[in-house]
Amino acid sequence: MLNMHAQVSFFHQYFVSPFSWMIDHFAGWFGGSFGLAVIAITVIVRLALMPFMINQYKQQQKMRRKMTAMQPELDAIKQKYVNNTDADKQRKQTEETMAVYSKHGYNPLNIGCLPMLLQIPILSGMYYAIRSNPELAHHTFLWFQLGKPDLILPFLAAGVYLAQALIAKSAAPQMNAAKGMGWIVYLSPVMMGIFSFSAPAAMPLYWCIGGMIIILQTLISKWMYPMEETTVISAKTAQS
Repeated sequence: MLNMHAQVSFFHQYFVSPFSWMIDHFAGWFGGSFGLAVIAITVIVRLALMPFMINQYKQQQKMRRKMTAMQPELDAIKQKYVNNTDADKQRKQTEETMAVYSKHGYNPLNIGCLPMLLQIPILSGMYYAIRSNPELAHHTFLWFQLGKPDLILPFLAAGVYLAQALIAKSAAPQMNAAKGMGWIVYLSPVMMGIFSFSAPAAMPLYWCIGGMIIILQTLISKWMYPMEETTVISAKTAQS
């Protein structure tokens, strides 16, 4: 219990408190508008994380191209050991598969996990700072009070996350190829909408702005590292 309390105190001191301080000071700079403060800090945080996330997208594209190039070899190995239940042959199948991975320099873990690990405490700190800020809850922004649930924002948040999911799906061909899994695209927007109905309006505002920046981030990533390279490799592999 003591160790858990220490972890909570560490998280609050180094992640929640700094964001809470920033919210108060940004609101002062914006003439007391806590809504503009939330928007500004969300933009700053997301833009700071964007280079790491774009690099992660680059690594994912690199691994996809390698997977496309070695897919015929993997299919040949699967066909070679089809309907095989012998333990020794299954071991050989695994060894041959790993040899193909090594040949092409493919490592499924090499997709840049650092950005994901980096953003979790940062975005969580921002989340709890918004929820626990006593001043923010009593202020109004646009048509809603930041500390009370709103009936319009949940639909906006769900719409932003749906657009984000669809754009992300278009950037990941293997997601399109997964049969029977299309419903997953709609899971995040639905859950976001449900959470937003009971959350203070500042939260769906935060999610809307963050989601729009992620959409921009994905579009930039697709522009910088287009999928055409994967298509060209796939076509050449098929012809050979």
